[in-house]
Amino acid sequence: MSPSAALLTPDGLDREAAELYESATWQRVVTDLTTAPPSPPTSPPTPVLSPASSPDESWRDLLTVPVDRLVADALVALPPSPPAEHRLPGRIAAVLPDRLHAWRRVGRPDLRPSVHLGYARLVLTEWGWQNAPYKLRDARGARCVCGALLAAHRLGHGSAPTMHEAAAWIMAELRSRGWSELIGPWNRAPGRTAADAVALLDATIHRAARAGR
Repeated sequence: MSPSAALLTPDGLDREAAELYESATWQRVVTDLTTAPPSPPTSPPTPVLSPASSPDESWRDLLTVPVDRLVADALVALPPSPPAEHRLPGRIAAVLPDRLHAWRRVGRPDLRPSVHLGYARLVLTEWGWQNAPYKLRDARGARCVCGALLAAHRLGHGSAPTMHEAAAWIMAELRSRGWSELIGPWNRAPGRTAADAVALLDATIHRAARAGR
């Protein structure tokens, strides 16, 4: 049985995310979200004019690209929107034990995993990032990647299942980059930086958002 969110640690969350990512349930979820429905019949494509010799008319090449592909590429290029519902508590709150923030969850609606990831990103950018082994936070309140997910949940931004799915999306992003271990070892790898951690969350937000999550 999975440990309760109140007792979960960053490394425990990491293991839970790996189990979810490797489960048949997750594979079905990802397949359902990423498999496009059959395309409806379309009219014959508009004939493309012969390329002009002038380089100023290279825009004509765009006529061969479907509109939905152009829109998707444009959305991927956009930076993720930061969550606007709430701001994080101040620096003093960053050093407090996360369990003292549990009251903030009362009455909060659930969120999509991509929004939860956005709050985790705020935790890293406002409270700081750290990569000390097996520590939730350092003396200044900085978190690791899994610690940021856990802190966002304790602050009321997303249920425990949402937090686990968000972590599984991070796992999916890391697997796409060829990383075969858990999130924690990635966070603690020599040479890892705060910019790397934020960039990982940005890429994961895009990945989850494109899947409608």
